Amino acid sequence: MRPILAATTLAAFALTGCSDRENGGPGANEVGGTVVIAAPSAFTLSLPPLVQDAISRAVADLVYDRLTEIGPELNTFGDAEFTPRLARRWTWADDSLSISFELDPRARWHDGRPVRASDVRFSAELVKDRATASPAATYFGNLDSVTVRDSLTAVAWFRERALEQFYNVAYQLEIVPEHVLSSTPRDQLRAVDVERTFVGSGPFRMVRFEPGVRMEIVADTTHYRGRPRLDRVIWSVSSDAGAGITQFMSGQADLWESLPAELLPQVDSTPTVRAIPVPSLGYAYLAFNHRDPRRRGTPHPVLSDRQVRRALSMALDREAMLRNVFGDVGVMSVGPYPKALEDSGVTLLPFDRAAAAAMLDSSGWRVGAGGIRFNAGRPLAFSILTPTSSSQRMRYAVLIQEQLRSIGARVGIDAVDFRAFLDRQNGRNYDATLNLWTPDVGIGGIRETWTTSGMSSSGNNHMSYANPLVDALVDSALSTMRPALARGYLHRAHQLIVDDAPAVWLYDYAPLLGLHTRLRPEGMRPNGWWIGLPEWWIPEDERIDRDRVGLRPAPAQP
Repeated sequence: MRPILAATTLAAFALTGCSDRENGGPGANEVGGTVVIAAPSAFTLSLPPLVQDAISRAVADLVYDRLTEIGPELNTFGDAEFTPRLARRWTWADDSLSISFELDPRARWHDGRPVRASDVRFSAELVKDRATASPAATYFGNLDSVTVRDSLTAVAWFRERALEQFYNVAYQLEIVPEHVLSSTPRDQLRAVDVERTFVGSGPFRMVRFEPGVRMEIVADTTHYRGRPRLDRVIWSVSSDAGAGITQFMSGQADLWESLPAELLPQVDSTPTVRAIPVPSLGYAYLAFNHRDPRRRGTPHPVLSDRQVRRALSMALDREAMLRNVFGDVGVMSVGPYPKALEDSGVTLLPFDRAAAAAMLDSSGWRVGAGGIRFNAGRPLAFSILTPTSSSQRMRYAVLIQEQLRSIGARVGIDAVDFRAFLDRQNGRNYDATLNLWTPDVGIGGIRETWTTSGMSSSGNNHMSYANPLVDALVDSALSTMRPALARGYLHRAHQLIVDDAPAVWLYDYAPLLGLHTRLRPEGMRPNGWWIGLPEWWIPEDERIDRDRVGLRPAPAQP
C-alpha cells in the first residue's frame, strides 16, 4: 500500500465505551441474546445511498459493509489508518489517480451469493446517478468511475488527486448487491420492499420490518469476519419520547438512546438500568429557511434578510437555554460543526439583545401593536418546526419563543411527529426548524450542509443557504493536497457561515445512553454508538426470552 500523504489527524477521539473484553470480558464462545431498542417514533428505512436519519444509518452500518473501516481517530486524509473489510488489500497507481481494491473472497451477500467487483462498480454508479437522488452524491464528484479488472478486483478512477479521495470511495461508499437492486428503477429506490431488498454483506441481516411497529436484524452466523456475539437486535417503535422512556424503564426495552438529564436520579435508583455518556458528532441548531415555503423559489419574507437573522441570533441567550434544558451536563455548540471537530478560531455572534433590537430598528422593523415588530405592514413572525419525539428540542422551541418575544418577534411552534418532521424538513416546507444533525467527519461534511452543492432536493442544505465565497473556499479545501492549507480554507468558510447567521447553533448532542445492566457494550465511537454492536454481549445467565413480547423466530439462513 502506498498512501498519497502522511497521516494527518483532523481531531483525536477516545474510543469510548466499556472495555469488558479487557477486564474479564466474554470468552470466545460467549454468544447469544437479544437487544431491544426503544425507537422514538415511526421511521421509514432507507437503502444506504438514501440514508438521512440516524436509525437508517445504524441499520445500514450493521447490515451492509464498506471496503474499509476508518480508524478510531477518524482521520480522513490518506489511507494509513484504515483497516480492511470487504477489501482485504488495495494498491495505488503511480500517479495516485486510481486505486485497485482486492476483495475478500470469503465475503458473501446474505442470500449466499459472493460479493464481486461488479457490486462495487454498481454501488458507485448508483450513488452518482442523479435519478437516485442520493444525499451522499456530493462526496463522489471527484470519483470518475469504477471499473472491474477481474471478479475480485475493482479499480476506482479519480479526476484529480485530493486529500480525501481514498476515504470517499473506501469508506463513504457502502456496497450494495447488483443482483438485488439492478432491476429497480433508481428513482423508485425509496419505495422498495425492505424485507426483500435489504440484502447486505455485514454482520447482521434484515429479517423483519413492520413500519410503525418494529424492525429486526439477526446475526449472520457465517459472516466472513466472524459472527456477532448478539443473536439479534430489535427496534421497537414508541408513539413518542415519553412512551419510549417508559418502555425502557419498565424493562420492555434494553436501550434508549438519549435519556433526559432530569431522569438521572430515577435511573440511579433503579438497579436494572444505567446511563452511559457516549461520544457523538451530532449538534443541534435553529435553521432559518431562506426560501418562502408557501411560494417556492422566492426569498423568505422575513428570514432571507441577513440582518434579521443576525439580530435573532444575538437575541438568544444560548447559555441560559442550555442550563434550563440540560442542567450541568449540557455541551454548548460552537459553530457549524460538533465540538469534537471544532475550529477554535471561529467567533460566534454575541448575546446582546440591545444590539439586536437596534439592528432591527435600523432595518425598518419597528415595534407596533402588541409589542410585535412590523416592516411595511409585515409582522416579524415565523414558526419553528419541531419533532415531538425530542423532549429537548420541544423545550428549546418554547424557550426560543419566549426569548424572541422580548425583541418583538412573534414565533409559533409547529410540533409534528418525527416522520412528518423529516418529510417537511426535506421538502423545505417550514420557516425555521430545530434540526439535529450528525455531519460527516471529512471536509465533505461542510459541503453537504452549508454550500450550494447540498441544495438539491436530496441534499441536506434544506435551508437553501448560499454564499459563493463559502462554496469556493470549501472547493479549494477539497482540492488541495496540503492539510494545513485545507484547514485554512475551512476556517475562513466557517467564519463566513457564522457571520451570515443561517442558523443559531444551540448544543452538541451528547447523549446519555440508557442501558439495561445486563448489556456489556463494547467500542462506542463518535461516528455511531452502534458501531460496536457486533461485539456487545450478554452473560448467558442474564439473557431474556424475548419471544414473550410476541417476536416471531427468525427464518433459517441460506
